[in-house]
Amino acid sequence: MFFLGLLIAIVSVVALRVVGRQGGVPRLAAIGALVLGVLLMLLQAVTVVPAGHVGVVDFFGSVSPTPLRAGINLVNPLANVLVFSVKTQEMKEVLDVPSQEGLTVQLEVSVLYHLNTDKAPEVYRTVGPDYVRVLLEPQVRSVARGVTAGYEARALYTSERETLSRLIAEEISRSVGPRGVVIESAPLRRVGLPPGLTQAIEEKLRAEQESQRMKFVLEKEKLEAERKRIEAQGISDFQNIVSKGISEQLLQWKGIEATEKLAQSANSKVVVIGSGKNGLPLILNSD
Repeated sequence: MFFLGLLIAIVSVVALRVVGRQGGVPRLAAIGALVLGVLLMLLQAVTVVPAGHVGVVDFFGSVSPTPLRAGINLVNPLANVLVFSVKTQEMKEVLDVPSQEGLTVQLEVSVLYHLNTDKAPEVYRTVGPDYVRVLLEPQVRSVARGVTAGYEARALYTSERETLSRLIAEEISRSVGPRGVVIESAPLRRVGLPPGLTQAIEEKLRAEQESQRMKFVLEKEKLEAERKRIEAQGISDFQNIVSKGISEQLLQWKGIEATEKLAQSANSKVVVIGSGKNGLPLILNSD
């Protein structure tokens, strides 16, 4: 565009010299062409970077280390400006990954990432515009296989898949982060287990849950038995204390007190003094 404007301007200047001071349409056309050429050159010196993007200036193979931020930027009109997105993007991969048991599991993983604004010129210079295919995709495949190989297949089917997702994201970030690609997360979208393995895992999980339930029941019964033992021990201790505190003299004294109260009551009775066991009175109802 810059060279086109320059060419139009040169041709316009030449045309003005040829026309000279003559008026009319030819002169006006040459002036209009000159203005158009100058505008084209000026427009080439101004570039607009859209929101959520960053510009990289390439001047005949020399890449500027300073990225162009979103908005209007003045650049060398002869330079080429490449625009990269720094928004969050998603890359999906469907992989056949190994498990710790040697099984092959089909795994669909999504990688959420974005380009580091400050490192965009370095990414363009060292990797190129197609950095996702060249840099990110191979790392995702390698890391996913490496991480899942250390876990059983059931880990991809249980709550441990969140741990696997986090480990995959951390490993990918460790590989591509220094190169200018920021990894946000790597959620596992779908896990395809071998036929019959899903049912086996579910049965094993149910058996483990039943085992945990039985452990809970046994622990509860042990606590209940301990409670009853403590309660029985308490009753036994109480009875021992009470039995030690009751003497023959105390029982005779309580018997005398009861006889006195009965004798003073208005009910009809016969009290035989000294005829009971150990000399206690016998109380006979007149009915």
